[in-house]
Amino acid sequence: MTERLFWQNEKRGTENACYVIQKEKLIKNLEILREICQETGCRILLAQKAFSMFAVYPLIGKHLNGAAASGLFEARLAAEELGKENHIFSPAYREEEMPEIIRLCDHIILNSPAQVKKYKDQILAGGKSPGLRINPRFSTQEGHEIYDPCAPGSRLGTAIDQITEELLDGIEGLHFHTLCEQNSDALSDTLKAVEEQFGPYMHRMKWINFGGGHHITREDYDRELLKKCIRHVQDTYGVQVYLEPGRPLPECGNPLTEVLEVMENELSIAILDTSAACHMPDVLEMPYRPPLKDSGLPGEKAFTFRLGGPTCLAGDVIGDYSFDRKLKCGDILEFGDMAIYSMVKNNTFNGMALPDIVLEENPGDFRLIRRFGYQDFKTRLS
Repeated sequence: MTERLFWQNEKRGTENACYVIQKEKLIKNLEILREICQETGCRILLAQKAFSMFAVYPLIGKHLNGAAASGLFEARLAAEELGKENHIFSPAYREEEMPEIIRLCDHIILNSPAQVKKYKDQILAGGKSPGLRINPRFSTQEGHEIYDPCAPGSRLGTAIDQITEELLDGIEGLHFHTLCEQNSDALSDTLKAVEEQFGPYMHRMKWINFGGGHHITREDYDRELLKKCIRHVQDTYGVQVYLEPGRPLPECGNPLTEVLEVMENELSIAILDTSAACHMPDVLEMPYRPPLKDSGLPGEKAFTFRLGGPTCLAGDVIGDYSFDRKLKCGDILEFGDMAIYSMVKNNTFNGMALPDIVLEENPGDFRLIRRFGYQDFKTRLS
């Protein structure tokens, strides 16, 4: 358990849960990504859908080439706070938003033949680069279909049977995203499927975007194979390769939470001031069990507790963990690797306070970036 030693506001008297972003680890991961760029000539973009803490965009901008957006607001954020290459993909665009998107973005990736016919000429007239998201119908995932872009019936990307020479006239790049926090062997297998289907069209492109899902900073990640894949595509087709990894940056964030209550109902239960439903929704949606410092699997250590949130949702449960001692009210628990898809997806269901955002500038040196309160809850309502 971790003691609450920082971000305390004496005037306030009570504290929210918080996301703590470790600057030292963020820099380390950024340097790994920059090395990939330097050694291969590829360009790596920040996947804002996974991590949009713009307080650290100046630091990110020193290492990466730009950002990828999933909609107009993310595109505006990248333009305002990062000011580098700005790419966008959406399964569908609002017609009235396209002029601003063209103004803000460099690459505009379309999802379907209908979108190409509707927007391609407008994008080219605006001096920007239109691309097409392709779907190789090649799935490398098991167990979390919600994050599988190549699942049967997927709405993401155009399959080979819809591709024609006429459709690709004026299209400057192809984009595929088939992975989810995977190693480079999955990318290598995907590339074989992509080349087999779309290879004849790749020679006419200016760029190929490998999308996201590349867990490049994982200890067992095969970076040499990644570099080989990048070089192969760039050398074979004469294109610029882009990547949009979402996992490497937000894995520098650790949510801290306080035990509010301990109870018994066939097993020991600890109720936290952090909610799976509100503050870490992927725990329920994916689902997965987040790592927790100084804990073990159920039964591995002396005392097992089910950790749940304070909302009225019966399934607001993070998981079962074991500890060397019994949990008590006031204990601080530290989850790991949880900035991804948390700050960008959290919500105020039940009037839950959003966690504070804290930057650990140096080990033991913490700076409060943002504290959320009642007005943040109220202004999201009518």
